[in-house]
Amino acid sequence: MTDEHAKTDGGLTAKEQAVLDEIEEENVDFLRLQFTDILGVVKNVSVPAHQAEKAFTEGIYFDGSSIEGFVRIQESDMRLVPDPDTFAVLPWRSDGDGDSAAARLICDIVTTEGEPFEGGPRQVLKSVLSKADDMGYTVSIGPEPEFFLFKTDDDGNATTIPHDNGGYFDLAPKDLASDVRKEIIFTLEEMGFEIEASHHEVAEGQHEINFKYDDALTAADNIATFRAVVRAVAAQHDLHATFMPKPIAEINGSGMHSHISLFDEDGNAFADDDDEFNLSETAYQFMGGILNHAQAFTAVTNPTVNSYKRLVPGYEAPIYVAWSDTNRSALVRVPDAAGVSARFEVRSP
Repeated sequence: MTDEHAKTDGGLTAKEQAVLDEIEEENVDFLRLQFTDILGVVKNVSVPAHQAEKAFTEGIYFDGSSIEGFVRIQESDMRLVPDPDTFAVLPWRSDGDGDSAAARLICDIVTTEGEPFEGGPRQVLKSVLSKADDMGYTVSIGPEPEFFLFKTDDDGNATTIPHDNGGYFDLAPKDLASDVRKEIIFTLEEMGFEIEASHHEVAEGQHEINFKYDDALTAADNIATFRAVVRAVAAQHDLHATFMPKPIAEINGSGMHSHISLFDEDGNAFADDDDEFNLSETAYQFMGGILNHAQAFTAVTNPTVNSYKRLVPGYEAPIYVAWSDTNRSALVRVPDAAGVSARFEVRSP
């Protein structure tokens, strides 16, 4: 059996070589090497496709002191090292003739000494997931990202005028963005997403698109990709997409409710069909940890002043450090699900 992490004579792993082969097959001429800063903003550098092997073996240098939350100016040199598992050809062509393509690779950040940068959001997550793996668990996350579409002015600048006056689950003509959501979905599916549902949300101009749960690292990468695709497609329709938690006062804000479960070698470690809420002792312990550390992790999940403007009564946002099976104002909600689908939903992000 071939070790996919073993290096070839050229210094590449089997997965990295497979990416190079696909770059050639898909006629990719440019690669976008992406990562996120500490605020979750997607950054990227574009390199010619012939630089892919160098990116895998040496990394691509960049100025870490210019990235929010990374390093100081005296220690600025850092490297981007692509993760071959994240390779995806972008659905839009890189030129007008349709014969060449651009692709995306999400990168890990390493120091000039080749050590993982501990301040990189992706590395922080990988470190935590490694501890879970040592305990025999795989963490699964199913996000529910919400966003607003606003009209733009004659100069292309964002306004605070919602794109439509639709409400929850509305159809056209109240929902004017069904075609926009459809195009977002088609784009995401071309990039490997499995879309479960999309619909107009409660507030005017507000929408939600749900995609299938995945392991936590893949889910985090997917969230970054999702946000970039939504913004790009919206711009093509002369709209401005925002994931701002509370862009307009006195209407529902946008969250990213996250459904969490743990899997071990026996299946869903959160499942217990004999329990009233179909949850295991492991699930309750996990939930207890979230409730206990709620104030601390809110600094990460709700990091801005605007985040707190969403967490107010009357708009289906969590306002109590508690759990419930039905009350959507609780921090943790337990959906009516059992067996492999047993999980709970953290509603503050």
